[in-house]
Amino acid sequence: QVQLVESGGGLVQAGGSLRLSCAASRSIYGNNIMAWYRQAPGKQRELVAGLSSGGSTNYLDSVKGRFTIYRDNAKNTVNLQMNAMKPENTDVYYCNIVAYSRSYWGQGTQVTVSS
Repeated sequence: QVQLVESGGGLVQAGGSLRLSCAASRSIYGNNIMAWYRQAPGKQRELVAGLSSGGSTNYLDSVKGRFTIYRDNAKNTVNLQMNAMKPENTDVYYCNIVAYSRSYWGQGTQVTVSS
């Protein structure tokens, strides 16, 4: 079992930056995928950025060049650096790890970008 705890959400002005961090309760070994999703009220959860254990990344088109996903194996974290933020980036962001044939989710953290 893996527990995920997110941090780093909050309020930021348009053009500003935030870094989200997701701490896993244990080290993640083997093939895995770490990702950040977002979800607006009444809408489906949407992939923002993903990172495979092999180092491959993929991003939502609208965040390419502004957001960066990276992991810190020493701290068991997966992070999302968000730069040049826009009001449309406002959402609840969720951390997800697929490992050991299971999918694990964090509790979500609110990100609000003011214009």
